[in-house]
Amino acid sequence: MTTSTNKAALQFNHVSYSDGPTPIINDVTGFFPQGKITTLVGPSGAGKTTLFRLCNGLISQDTGEIIIDGKDINQYEPTELRRTVGLALQSATMLSGSVYQNLSMPLTLKGEKLPEEQAINLLMDVGLGAEYLQRNVKDLSGGQRQKVSIARTLVNKPKILLLDEITSSLDRVSQQDVEELIKKINTKFEVTIIWITHNLQQAISIGNYTWVMMSGKLMESGESTLLSNPQNDSVKRFVQGEIE
Repeated sequence: MTTSTNKAALQFNHVSYSDGPTPIINDVTGFFPQGKITTLVGPSGAGKTTLFRLCNGLISQDTGEIIIDGKDINQYEPTELRRTVGLALQSATMLSGSVYQNLSMPLTLKGEKLPEEQAINLLMDVGLGAEYLQRNVKDLSGGQRQKVSIARTLVNKPKILLLDEITSSLDRVSQQDVEELIKKINTKFEVTIIWITHNLQQAISIGNYTWVMMSGKLMESGESTLLSNPQNDSVKRFVQGEIE
């Protein structure tokens, strides 16, 4: 990556991971700059979601090291790691019940209570008002559910936020709304964002930096403008739509 002056929030050093005999992540070395938005793109089966699962300890690498905020991932307690590295998914899975109950879940799991004032502040941070607090999540639109999902992730005040295709099922207006929200969160909380997206225009417009993965390998990385003029032949074919 051409961003050596940036401090790494998350570093991969020769990381590999296999599911049985099948290699999924193949000798990946690279880093995600602290406090920036890095978009992660690549064809289906490139290993992007598996990379995320490695980042927050859902699975463990076979070889290599993963460094998070200057500390080896193996030195984190699981609960500390989940607080440090948050994850929001495309599905924006909700518990049955109110928005407040969903926002409270990260603290409820620890036997703690989320003050209503804090919950309201979180809703305000994601562009929803106090009137949503007691609303049933089944009455929310897709965009509103995604905002609640993001707010819930912010309860633990993560240093790194992983976003997995969070706008792919939204209409264009809702997508733009969530994009602006993520930029706001990145600036306000100085949280490092790593965003998997299949939308290359989104990757360029939202990302400060971009990783391009193919067949479990990091093929190219750098400022997001690299997608407009990739150097790697396989990446060129992917950008041109020849590889899906």
